[in-house]
Amino acid sequence: MTQLYNRASEKEKRQNLRNNMTKAEKMLWDKIKGKQIESCKFRRQYSVAQFIIDFYCPELKLAIEIDGESHFQEDAVKYDKERQIFIESAGIIFLRFTNNEVFENLNSILEIITEKIRELRATSI
Repeated sequence: MTQLYNRASEKEKRQNLRNNMTKAEKMLWDKIKGKQIESCKFRRQYSVAQFIIDFYCPELKLAIEIDGESHFQEDAVKYDKERQIFIESAGIIFLRFTNNEVFENLNSILEIITEKIRELRATSI
């Protein structure tokens, strides 16, 4: 069986993305790192097969994606959709936000993430 998560072949790409996070990613990371939300551990720039997820909670199989301007170009929209379908086929749940949502409504995003964590924990009992 091939490894699905954090393949060695994607290590350099993950490290590069961690070292070059966008402003929106940094803002959200500062609020979710270190188990700040519901004692939930998130990892940043986590890979599933050849795809990199911005933030991932292994406990709940919860992915958080922050979409910048490049995600709204025609080719990128199609790629993101196919990528998300593949990752969801591994049982991973997505929350997706835009850079602007992070800049303008960070507290609302944190509330959405908190509610999703509570929901996933309640359904896993």
